[in-house]
Amino acid sequence: MKSPTPGTFRPSESAAMNDAANVIAVDHTGFAVSSLDEAVRFWTGALGFTLERQSEMGGDFLHQVTGVDDPSVKTAIVRAPDGYVVELLQYSRGHQNGAVPSGAGSIGAAHLALTVKDIHAAIARVEAAGWKAKGSPLPIAGGPRKGTLVAYVSGPDHITIELMQQPAR
Repeated sequence: MKSPTPGTFRPSESAAMNDAANVIAVDHTGFAVSSLDEAVRFWTGALGFTLERQSEMGGDFLHQVTGVDDPSVKTAIVRAPDGYVVELLQYSRGHQNGAVPSGAGSIGAAHLALTVKDIHAAIARVEAAGWKAKGSPLPIAGGPRKGTLVAYVSGPDHITIELMQQPAR
């Protein structure tokens, strides 16, 4: 099958693309961080994730997988109360590998949305851990998530988390 031109979508090829990708689930989300110890403290202390394991790896395998030159990385796997996995990665040459998106609207920027019981308490906890709220929590005005309170918070490594509190039923 001929590869589509970047930025184009051909409905007739949709089924073939889905079959070829063979995606069955989302396994985890990974974030490169400047300090693994500080990141683990934040994700476990402020957000209530559980530290599953820590490890180190490097060499040609990591270079072949990531494309990072001369890589060495320390990793931690943290798990949310619902079982979702976040991988934290501290590359030995992280500061030399390029800039990160400076805000939620930057090309390449990403965020992870977390459902919380009390958005105001969650913001207080993350701010106590050195993260900053981007604004005040506001309710979604319409649609299937109408009434859900949302707020973005950002940390020292420019990682953005969206906090979401379901409306009272």
